[in-house]
Amino acid sequence: MKILRAEYLGMCFGVRDAIALALKQSDAEPLTILGDLVHNETVLVKLRAHGIQFQNDTRDVTTPTVMITAHGASARRMNAARERGLNVLSATCPLVHVAHRAVKQLVREGFHPVIIGKRDHVEVRGLTEDLAQCDIVLSEQDVEQLARRLRFGVAAQTTQPIEKVRQLVGAIRRRFPNSEVKFVDTVCQPTKQRQNAAVELAEKSDVVIVIGGAHSNNTHELVNTCHRHCDRVHHIQTAADLCAEWFHAEDTVGLTAGTSTPDAVIEGVVHQLNQLAATHPKSVGALSPLQHEGAR
Repeated sequence: MKILRAEYLGMCFGVRDAIALALKQSDAEPLTILGDLVHNETVLVKLRAHGIQFQNDTRDVTTPTVMITAHGASARRMNAARERGLNVLSATCPLVHVAHRAVKQLVREGFHPVIIGKRDHVEVRGLTEDLAQCDIVLSEQDVEQLARRLRFGVAAQTTQPIEKVRQLVGAIRRRFPNSEVKFVDTVCQPTKQRQNAAVELAEKSDVVIVIGGAHSNNTHELVNTCHRHCDRVHHIQTAADLCAEWFHAEDTVGLTAGTSTPDAVIEGVVHQLNQLAATHPKSVGALSPLQHEGAR
């Protein structure tokens, strides 16, 4: 069995910076994070071990400082925390800030904002809570429900696949051929890199393992992308989720991971694959040396 890693996989700089900031702040004073800093349980366990608390409502916060997650937040939500006398520390990814500025600029220019993303996702809430009006779409069925406007300004949740975003922009333009539709590409570069690398990986793999949190949107999108190019795709959170029955001796196994997946978790999966080969040779077969596809 041969193991291939995607050219780009795993934790992005925005997540690394957010984790580092949280750990540094918790060394100085008690800290509460509003929501999940990132959507990865392994990371959250590590943060809790450092005494960091998590709350969804500022009314439940008992520490002097709260941190905004890497996904960002609306000014409304941050002001609510300040009004309670809390010190607000932001770990918002810089590329999420780019998306916020893009949406605000569209509104200033007189466009009705349309956000392509998951309605209940924390990043999308942050992008839309300060807007007087907006629409959120994630499918062509959603586009069919849009009311006619003279000018649509379209941006996207940063972790949406750019191909899906472009398809939905095209659907809006087809539905409203007499309206002006301005699209600002706010999908972040790490997401694009991991999506493109996942396609390349899945096309030359017999089975793909996607490593990431159960509630991670970008991980779920990687799973969906891989499924379009490979029939056997499995989403796991850690090495403990691997099953020997998924693999055959002659398989090429592709590995990719979401942007909040720690390197140690990825290496743990590789180690477990080697253990499976040794323990269940009839199910897995002998592994060739670990191969890397490109550079991370």
